[in-house]
Amino acid sequence: MIFRSEPMAALPTGTVNFLFTDIEGSTKLWQQVPREMRLAVARHDALLRAAIEAHRGYVFKTVGDAFCAAFDTAADALDATIELQRAVLAEPWQLPRPIRVRAAFHTGEAEERDADYFGPALNRVARMLSLGHGGQSLVSLVSAELVRDTLPEGVSLRDMGARRLKDLMRPETVYQLDIAGLPDAFPALKSIDLHPHNLPLQPTALIGREREVAAIEALVLDPEARLVTLT
Repeated sequence: MIFRSEPMAALPTGTVNFLFTDIEGSTKLWQQVPREMRLAVARHDALLRAAIEAHRGYVFKTVGDAFCAAFDTAADALDATIELQRAVLAEPWQLPRPIRVRAAFHTGEAEERDADYFGPALNRVARMLSLGHGGQSLVSLVSAELVRDTLPEGVSLRDMGARRLKDLMRPETVYQLDIAGLPDAFPALKSIDLHPHNLPLQPTALIGREREVAAIEALVLDPEARLVTLT
């Protein structure tokens, strides 16, 4: 289910700084301890909303445990990211394992309509988020350049290289936000560059055939299926 927050004031327009987050591995936790997860996700939502709104951000959409927020400045998006990651790490989660949030922010032009946003910038930040791991915060090249000279003490940008993003023709130079006192060692980014193949870049996204694609994905991921042939 998708929820939209009531905007406190006029939403940022034109060039907007987008921050997307979600909880790593939340589906498994929901299956293991649904009652505890209900309380944990409510607490997670409160922590993230407080951090975002404290830095003049606007939560314009939530999808499950994923947050989509907009900021007027990249500095505010940066500060909100730092605060929410520290808050999540410090929380004594009553779960089989602590909640860890992955985050990504990117700056780009977008159209605001009915308290929601549309445009390529949102596709790019969503694809960047999918590269990361719980506790990891990723920053696009354009956003990194905007905050590089004003980083708070104990915060730095680590160049993770140019990464291809699913369905997007232009790769993105991705930076990891290293924050003093927080974990900074993570597995390799989940980039399509890690899966070698001889296929050309996709000029456009595949349209339709969702049911067939889902069936093929299920077969490929099935450990009992040794060979999948498409004709």
